[in-house]
Amino acid sequence: MSFGIIVLNGEPFLPYCIRALYPFAHQILVVEGACPGAAAVATPEGHSTDGTLETLRRMRAEEDPEGKITVITAEDRGHSDGFWPGEKDEQSRAYATAATGDYLWQVDSDEFYRADDMARVLDMLEEDPSITAMSFHQVQFWGGFDAFVDGWYLRRGGQEFHRLFKWGPGYRYMAHRPPTVVDDQGRDVRRGHWLSARETRRMGLHLYHYSLVLPSQVLGKSAYYAAAAWCRRKGLVDWARQAYMELDWPLHCHNVYDLPGWLERFTGEHPEQIRTLIDDLATGRLNVELRRTDDIDALLRRRWYRAAVTALKVLEPFDRMFRRCRRRMLICEGWLVGHAKRFVPFWRMNGRSSKPLEAARP
Repeated sequence: MSFGIIVLNGEPFLPYCIRALYPFAHQILVVEGACPGAAAVATPEGHSTDGTLETLRRMRAEEDPEGKITVITAEDRGHSDGFWPGEKDEQSRAYATAATGDYLWQVDSDEFYRADDMARVLDMLEEDPSITAMSFHQVQFWGGFDAFVDGWYLRRGGQEFHRLFKWGPGYRYMAHRPPTVVDDQGRDVRRGHWLSARETRRMGLHLYHYSLVLPSQVLGKSAYYAAAAWCRRKGLVDWARQAYMELDWPLHCHNVYDLPGWLERFTGEHPEQIRTLIDDLATGRLNVELRRTDDIDALLRRRWYRAAVTALKVLEPFDRMFRRCRRRMLICEGWLVGHAKRFVPFWRMNGRSSKPLEAARP
């Protein structure tokens, strides 16, 4: 298994992520640095501002007895200004072209899996080599480690993360959004024997995503997404300040804020390395600014909030159906209008001229 990680400002999660992957890895390929859209949260040389690159080099020297960790920067690939071109496609291809495993597993620095689940995945791949791709259902934590976010966007595909791909000679990583790998014949590996997030969820496999836990993460990512040309969410910085830091929008908690999103209590068990991280925070071995959680606890206890969340869960499939019908109606309307315009000149002939009447002009 070759693991591929793109990281910019990955502290404090990155070391724990690498330690979680290490026992299962043939390679851990870490691509560090910023693309141009993330320049506001990077150094002038295109690197992390929180010491991530230094942490990676220290881990290679002190915590890599089997030589599994490879660090790749833009300078290593000939980009002298230190920035990766594009919007993460080049970064994903950088670790993919260095991968020599039978499978490629894409991981964010703040996403984790339980060790037993990773062992199960590797056993499944060994028992059934026909599997060409796997996706996972994410549990996205919010404001701390005791609550996660759910919502209409997540229930409409936002919870499914394409992560694991069969890999070999001639295989290529085509796109980061969504992650797309093709085989040596140019076929998307998800067109083969693909286990979707719905299937892996039924098996009890989950991706535990800690991307909305720390204020530094949320503020930095919101600034990046607000500036990125592909995202165009100019209101994300306001969302981070009002919905995340102040909890002023309690029914729009997800950062795709134009659809309802709410918080729920997490009662499960965190992956092993996250439990270690939580212990390190509690004992002071890690000095990281945390978000207050008393307002989250108070919100989750309120009856009106629980009632509102229940109502949104009930309404979600009806809204989805309405939007689907409306979209189809608009498509039909566009088709009819388009065909009608082709015949308007003939309908408006005055009988004495081959030209349409002036009234036919828009």
